[in-house]
Amino acid sequence: MEDPDIIVAGAGMAGSLAAAAAARGGAAVLLLDRNDNTVVGKKTNWGWVCGDAVAKSHTDFIEKELGIKLGEPVLDVKVDGVQVLSPDMQNKFPFEGEGYSLNRPKAAQYFAGLAVKNGAEYRPHYEVGGPLLEGNRVVGIYGRDEKGGQVEIKAKIVIDTLGIASTLRRKLPPNDYIESTVSTDDIESTGRYIAGFEQDGEDPNYYDPKNALIHLNQVLAPGGYGWVFPKSGKRVNIGLGVEKKSLEVRNSKLGKKDTLHSLIDDYVKWNHVIKGIRIDTEDGNGKGYWSVTVRRQFDSLVYPGYMGAGDSMAMPNPISAGGIGPAMVAGVLAGEVAAEAIAANDASMEFLWKYNVRYNDLYGNKTAALEAFRIYLQSLNNDLINYGMSHFLTKQEAEEISYGRIPKITIAGTFNKVLSGISNINAFRNLIFTVNKMKRMNELYGKYPGMSGFLDWKKAVNAEMREVKERFPPNPI
Repeated sequence: MEDPDIIVAGAGMAGSLAAAAAARGGAAVLLLDRNDNTVVGKKTNWGWVCGDAVAKSHTDFIEKELGIKLGEPVLDVKVDGVQVLSPDMQNKFPFEGEGYSLNRPKAAQYFAGLAVKNGAEYRPHYEVGGPLLEGNRVVGIYGRDEKGGQVEIKAKIVIDTLGIASTLRRKLPPNDYIESTVSTDDIESTGRYIAGFEQDGEDPNYYDPKNALIHLNQVLAPGGYGWVFPKSGKRVNIGLGVEKKSLEVRNSKLGKKDTLHSLIDDYVKWNHVIKGIRIDTEDGNGKGYWSVTVRRQFDSLVYPGYMGAGDSMAMPNPISAGGIGPAMVAGVLAGEVAAEAIAANDASMEFLWKYNVRYNDLYGNKTAALEAFRIYLQSLNNDLINYGMSHFLTKQEAEEISYGRIPKITIAGTFNKVLSGISNINAFRNLIFTVNKMKRMNELYGKYPGMSGFLDWKKAVNAEMREVKERFPPNPI
């Protein structure tokens, strides 16, 4: 395929689904990946570093849009939901509904094969260097093939699914639509083991074969959380994420020199149920580290001749850092809109803008509110998190927040919330401030603009989020 209509750069979850949807819509699609086709979509030498969890609502969306039925080996283990535990392990809140733990390497193979089945051409061993530009418009890409030769490929539309460090996004011309970089304050450093283990007793707060567990603990995982996600064959995906400033503050106050690597090992030792772990060496995917964004997606996902999906557009959930679901949804939507643009012979930014609107309507409209809550959460120490989960929120209110819906929480409604101590009162007032900001964010995203009103809308969003960040610096200890 020398002159494709659409180039999809990166054959991860978002990329392969974008290619499948675009080819299904009748476009000539070239799907590129730097890996060999036996390890398609592999992020790094460590493998497909990921928590592997995805909500059933997202797999249902894929099945509906692409007319497929997912099962084994793509879907590894079904879980009833995600449970979030307080640092003292006394409170457990539901976070999201039922879902699955994926077999990530097999899922990548399956979705790349689906793209080919729908008519896309898959080309491995291509390292994308950056975008080809004519003026301010993206007209293709340049990069190196498996022999190291410089190869340029032109297309009417380029879909960027290269991940957080995308060379396409970072080399776009300076513009008001898509940011080239992500602030380190909005990035979690994460790592995980996929391992077999021996179970020492039963305690569903530490390991639950029917639920994914998230442990909030600012000492064990400053600015982030630890997770224990069940997998088949008496295996587990266990890991944690930390935020850079939170880790620095934590280490300084405790006189520690911990790193992400040492914290993961401490977290595994802390779990008294999971013993004798044995790293799963299948696919070279058992141990790995990666960076994940925990902010709202970029305000725009399109630029002239260019669209983005998945980690390249900062799409992981700001609270859970779960990126598979939003990447799958965005990949399909991007592919569908790109195919529509080719069919209409109109690849203008104005036409592509409908992708912004569709993604916002289906998933993105809640993420700014979740980002605000994540920033608030990072400002609380373990004692305040424990107290807050006991007294500030009911389980129903917490679940509402996890879905981006805003419960009604007011000072006047605190008669049933026992407050003691100035720190607890201040934390509750800050929660009310945060909930009001979340409501404001939802109002703004409920009126996601067309291109003509975008810059004013973006300015309003940034002003609101700036207030949240200024009020809540990280304070884990």
